[in-house]
Amino acid sequence: MGGRLDGKVALVTGGTSGIGAGTVRRLVSEGAKVAFTGSNAEAAAALCAETGAQFHRHDVRDGAAWVALMESLLSARGRLDIAFANAGTEHGDGSVEDISLDGWNNVIGINQTGAMLTVQHAIKAMARNAGGPTGSIIINSSMNAHRAMGNFVAYSVSKAAVVALAKSAAVHCGNRGYRIRVNAILPGVVETAMIQKLIEQSGAAEATRAAYEGMSPLKRMASVDEVAGLVAWLASDEAAFVSGAEYVIDGATTAGMMGV
Repeated sequence: MGGRLDGKVALVTGGTSGIGAGTVRRLVSEGAKVAFTGSNAEAAAALCAETGAQFHRHDVRDGAAWVALMESLLSARGRLDIAFANAGTEHGDGSVEDISLDGWNNVIGINQTGAMLTVQHAIKAMARNAGGPTGSIIINSSMNAHRAMGNFVAYSVSKAAVVALAKSAAVHCGNRGYRIRVNAILPGVVETAMIQKLIEQSGAAEATRAAYEGMSPLKRMASVDEVAGLVAWLASDEAAFVSGAEYVIDGATTAGMMGV
């Protein structure tokens, strides 16, 4: 498995924790030269020391900052082959009746506009690659794109929207003759450090863990590396004919009803 991404240059947004950090580790382990973004400088420094990846402090909503980020990346590495639009948030979310406009704009700004800007600037960078426009872009959506949550309206809407973004961008790239693929992944519940903390702080750790695990017919949560492995495969040449697709990785949570 090692070396599958040798010679490839990757960018991961929201790479300082959770799925993002796990993907930084996985891409590096498979041979890629990885840059990642985020706002947690302390966590970023630890990940850089561990993996040799390069950190850029960056807000995915900042359109002007994207130009400088990509110029810095291309100046340092010469090309871009992989982009993982991972940055996301639930902060400020609520039900459609209760959410504030500021909460809505925060979630949509990071999850949806940030993903669009990632895709847009990744395509522009990949179009400058030696040998012509080529690369793989992966958007981190959610199983909630298909099973919306009543108490997280902005998150649910944004995660559905970025699936359409992946499909639209994939068709665009194909029509332009670019060898740039765009796909979305839709994880279920993933056992990140944040989920582990929620379990520990719940006051009923065993019951809370059982509730998370019981959401999937496989009766467990996904590991971070399982999700990162899907990203790595989509980034690799093994997935050279996969574009415009959505890959659910939720242990059959959204496949159907459990029955009675």
